Amino acid sequence: MTDRTTPSGAGTRGFRVGDGPGLVEAWRRSAPADPLTPDRFRSLVLLDANFDPEGLRVAVDGDRVVGAAYAVRRLTPMSGTDLEPEQGWIPFFFVDPAARGRGLGRRLLTDALDWLHGHGRTRVDFSSYTPNYVLPGLDAGTYPEAAKLLDSLGFRTLYEAAAMDRGLVGYRFPGVAARRRDELTARGHRFATPSDDDLVDLLALAGRFNPDWARAIRDCLAAGTPLDRIVVARDPSGRLAGWAMHGAYASADERFGPFGVREEMRGTGLGTVLLHLVLERMRARGAHSAWFLWTGERSPAGRLYRAAGFTTTRVFRVLRREAAR
Repeated sequence: MTDRTTPSGAGTRGFRVGDGPGLVEAWRRSAPADPLTPDRFRSLVLLDANFDPEGLRVAVDGDRVVGAAYAVRRLTPMSGTDLEPEQGWIPFFFVDPAARGRGLGRRLLTDALDWLHGHGRTRVDFSSYTPNYVLPGLDAGTYPEAAKLLDSLGFRTLYEAAAMDRGLVGYRFPGVAARRRDELTARGHRFATPSDDDLVDLLALAGRFNPDWARAIRDCLAAGTPLDRIVVARDPSGRLAGWAMHGAYASADERFGPFGVREEMRGTGLGTVLLHLVLERMRARGAHSAWFLWTGERSPAGRLYRAAGFTTTRVFRVLRREAAR
């Protein structure tokens, strides 16, 4: 893809060596509600196995980075052998406030879309790329101008993801959860920190929910996350029925999840018990809060979290654009 010049005088091109520091600084000026550090940029973008420098479209005015839009497609499968050949993602874009109002955001996004379409991607999502999404989607309340631009380019809302938080100062294991734990234990259910051998079943079950969950658990444990950040539940037959954990993502000890319960066990109180067993451990480690980025507000999980005292802090729109057929 050739370099292009916008009416603002800024040129757009693929990422080059030396762009990183200026890109991170421009990001901070552009999105102060969601600043990025150099190490997160390195981990989420530069070290991603799917990263292609030409997909990271950078706007430069002179020697100054003033914007970027990141397009990515699978070069390595998330699981199995599926490269999702029709699917592309734009995990983020931004324009420096000093360079706005002159069409630069539209040019960057058009460049990113053209790059993806040139690689056969006819379906593009913003911004639910796994494994290395920065945010689950667009926070339209925080970034209304970005919402208008994406809408004008044909992106439509697929669904909304809620981020939730819960304070843990003064947390106590609730009586209703304690009684349910005792009832389930009396019936033969077991709740415990997993052993090394338990991880085989845990990764298999997590992968059934979401391949990225299995990857996150595998990666964090390989990096040294202690097993006591996880609680697993086995039913009376010995089958793994569910799990909950914290500290799986970027060593953020106060980040809750992933968390899953077999469908046939939902409604039994098992999820409530697992959730509170992990919150209890988090508080014992000195955590002041528990938070996560992604659930459906009206989903069974969303209702469970609200019953446990979580409140919605942000709502993200997962968006999709499909090329005309």
